[in-house]
Amino acid sequence: MAVVNVYEQYFKAEGRFGDVERKGALVMLISDSEAGQIRYTAAVSFFPHRDEEDFAVSYDAYFEKTLYEGKGRRSKKKEQAFLEGFKETIDSITKESGGKVLWDLPLREARRA
Repeated sequence: MAVVNVYEQYFKAEGRFGDVERKGALVMLISDSEAGQIRYTAAVSFFPHRDEEDFAVSYDAYFEKTLYEGKGRRSKKKEQAFLEGFKETIDSITKESGGKVLWDLPLREARRA
């Protein structure tokens, strides 16, 4: 099994989960492939971010949505298409949770695989 974070980036965020204020979010486009099958998932994990050094991601405020699952392998074309609507996808995942990613306030540069 090969699980790869195709894209990930940390942003400032707002939310309260498990009685803990969350001020950061890690957003990810994840590729998971095995034996000729591929799955792409959009995910977000809210974390406390108590100071500028605190990037300890807690997975009690983790939300995801499967974007594609089927036969095949990683595709740069599919990945680019998923990234074009990525912000809207993450916003739809977090809408019901009460959390919000502050897209204009990145905490670190984006990382792509």
